[in-house]
Amino acid sequence: MSRAKVAVLISGRGSNMAALLDATKAADYPAEIVGVLSNKAAAGGLDIAASHGIATASLAQSRFPTREMFEDTMTKVLESWEVDFICLAGFMRILGEDFVNRWRGRMINIHPSLLPAYRGLHTHERALADGVTEHGCTVHFVTPGLDEGPSILQARVPVLPGDTPESLSARVLEQEHRLYPEALRLLASGQVALA
Repeated sequence: MSRAKVAVLISGRGSNMAALLDATKAADYPAEIVGVLSNKAAAGGLDIAASHGIATASLAQSRFPTREMFEDTMTKVLESWEVDFICLAGFMRILGEDFVNRWRGRMINIHPSLLPAYRGLHTHERALADGVTEHGCTVHFVTPGLDEGPSILQARVPVLPGDTPESLSARVLEQEHRLYPEALRLLASGQVALA
C-alpha cells in the first residue's frame, strides 16, 4: 500500500501531532508523517518528531520581511518533503490566501469548537461565557476565511456544571486526539475531498 505523505505544522507542544504519529504506526493506516514544521524553534513537538526520525524545520516569521516570503519558504520546505497533505496542529499563524489556495483541498486543521461556532481564539472561555451545554472540536478543510472551511468530522462533549476553561479544554483535547487521526485517514484514503 502506498501511503500519503503528510507534513504537520505546529507552534507548541504538538499533542495532536503526537496523536497523528501514533495513528500512522498502524500498518493499514493510509498516511505517514514525513515532516514537522514549526514557526517557533522551541516548540516541544519538534523534539517528539525528531525522536521518531521525522524531518523537522523551524522558520520564525519575524526573520522574513513579508508574510509572502515566509510562506514561500514554507512551501519550499514542504515541497522538498514531497508532501501530499498538510495537517495544521496548533499552528498559531493565519495563513495567506496564496498559500492556502496552493494547498487547496490538501490542508486540514483541527479547531477546538463546534464550528461554525467560536471561530478564532479563546473558544472554551467564550463557550462557558455563553452558557452553552455542548462544546467540542472540528476537523475542517482550510480555506482563506478563518476557520470557515467545510467540516470533515466533529466530536461533541457536554459542558459540565463547574467547568473551567482548563477542565473543558482537557475534555475537548481528548476528543481532538481521537478525531484528527480519523479525519486524516478519511482524507488520505480518498473518502473525503473538498468539492
